[in-house]
Amino acid sequence: MKKYSKLLIALIIALLFVGTFVFLWQKGQPKEVRYNEFTPAVSDVKKTTVITGKIEPRNEVSVKPQISGIITELLKEPGQQVNQGEVIAKVKVIPDMGQLSSAEARVRLADINLGQAKVDYDREKNLYDQQLVSADEFDKVKRSLEQAREELAAAQDALQVVRDGVSRSNASASSTLIRSTISGIILDIPVKVGNSVINSNTFNDGTTIATVANMNDLIFRGNIDETEVGQLAIGIPMKITIGALQDLKFDAALEYISPKATENNGANQFEIKAAVRVGKDDKLRSGYSANAEIVLAEARQVLTVPESAIEFAGDSTFVYVLTDSVTHQYERHPVATGLSDGVNIEIKKGLDSRQKVRGPQIIEEDN
Repeated sequence: MKKYSKLLIALIIALLFVGTFVFLWQKGQPKEVRYNEFTPAVSDVKKTTVITGKIEPRNEVSVKPQISGIITELLKEPGQQVNQGEVIAKVKVIPDMGQLSSAEARVRLADINLGQAKVDYDREKNLYDQQLVSADEFDKVKRSLEQAREELAAAQDALQVVRDGVSRSNASASSTLIRSTISGIILDIPVKVGNSVINSNTFNDGTTIATVANMNDLIFRGNIDETEVGQLAIGIPMKITIGALQDLKFDAALEYISPKATENNGANQFEIKAAVRVGKDDKLRSGYSANAEIVLAEARQVLTVPESAIEFAGDSTFVYVLTDSVTHQYERHPVATGLSDGVNIEIKKGLDSRQKVRGPQIIEEDN
């Protein structure tokens, strides 16, 4: 019994040894190398670039007050349409004490001068009625009275402007009424009722009451690398894709290329602007992130092959043309290439549409 057991164990060991040897021998045998094969095709080749930027209104205006004061009323909200000259907010004036005192003093002085002018007029009129003074002398006194009245009225108007921001004579053009300077959409109102605001002057830009823009006239603003800017020209068409509106594309035309580069993360880039064509029913918002696709070069209806089938050797390019479809033999042929879109490349000469070329090797996975 022991003898049979030993024979069985020896047989199993021998089978394992032989099986391992056969497996390793099979693994060591060279496998047939197979390649993808491509037939040249006639198609269009486009070299494109994509620029990241954003959508902006061409004309965006900050509406500022003409006087300093406190916001008492807001008549508009962001998103509403506003016409040029339409009132957006009302401001209550906080008078400057120095200016107020000066204006009050001017009123008092004008009142005194008017009183004296009336006395002089009454005296001169009495003499004129008695024909004791000439008409020329009387007219001078009469003009002085009229001038004194006008001076008092002007002083009172000036006091009202300093104190209230508006006078009876210019109520329709009151500086306490903040009006839009253009027609468009209100993008933002950064103030609230009760906020203090100041007017623009030499030392301060002033408080922005509202930002208004014409949303029917939009532009795309972005930056392009210096390696590609030389291929651009004013008027070149672009396709704009909005990040938030993936299903929509808008046509645009390049209208500005900056003459000066700016450094961005170590690369020199040039700012570009393009006019975006927006339909009546398209609702775009200021500040949308967008991508602009630009065709830098194009070759129409040319012979092409996948770029992976091209062998680059220095300044020369080659393809491997199929010479025997049974044994899959290939012959190296020089070709002249043209434009590439990163996937397909133009073949200018050295190949025709009846030939097949070798592509990358087919990698077979072991089972």
